[in-house]
Order: sequence, then structure tokens, then C-alpha cells
Amino acid sequence: MRIDKFLWSIRFYKTRSVATDEIKKNRVSIGEGVVKASKEVKEGDVIKIRKNQIDYKIKVIQIPKSRIGAKLVPLHIKDVTDNDQYELLKLRKMTQDYYRVKGEGRPTKKDRREMDEYVGNDIASDFTDWDDFFGESGDENEEEENEKAL
Repeated sequence: MRIDKFLWSIRFYKTRSVATDEIKKNRVSIGEGVVKASKEVKEGDVIKIRKNQIDYKIKVIQIPKSRIGAKLVPLHIKDVTDNDQYELLKLRKMTQDYYRVKGEGRPTKKDRREMDEYVGNDIASDFTDWDDFFGESGDENEEEENEKAL
């Protein structure tokens, strides 16, 4: 079976054309050599795939006749990827969550309520006179009182 069809049939890539494009970009190799999409896959081959900045290694156990269900994939391949690669993937996901928080941008209603709870009640409701809030009328009164005192 061709390698592009094999990677599609074991559900490593969503479509066969995506698998072919990745092979053309030299992200797939068998052994140490880069392959073409027409390369035949045999049982016992170790395929190295670079996907999402992680180097996956899979060993071909059996070649499927066509695309298989997700539950049947372990019957056809064995994952021999290093544990370091999976740890690296977890680390990247954590850092991505750190920089890209859910609801980033304009706050949602829930975010607004949580911010109001954190800060306290609505600030605007504490002030009835906006002149007092901005301190404009207070400054004038203080200046008059200072002049009288002198």
C-alpha cells in the first residue's frame, strides 16, 4: 500500500491529500530516508512523522485493506514515539493555554460578573454625585476655604 494511503487509512491524517502534502514537505520518512507519496509500505517498517512540532514514530504491524475505524488502529500500528516527545507536547499545550486564555479579547458577561465580584460592587453605584467623584467641586470649595483662612 502507498504511504499516503496508509497514513490516511490509519487515521493519522484527515484526508489523503493532506497526507500527500506532508510527504512532499519531507515531514514523513521510512527509516532514515525521505520518501515520496508512492512509496510502498511493508510490515515491520518504522515510519517517522513530524506533525505539530512533534516527531512521531510508528511501526507497521499489519497493512489494512482500506480506511479503518479508530478502535482498530492499534491492530495495525504500534506507537514507538519517545515519551520525551509527548512531554514536549503537553508542555506546549500548557504554554499555549497560558498565552491564549479562554475569552481573550472582549470580556463575556460571565467574565464581567467575575471582574465585578473581584473588584467589589459596581463602582458607579457608590457615587451619586459625579462632580464629587471627579473632584471638580471639591477643589473649588477647598480653594475658597484656603483664601478665607489667609
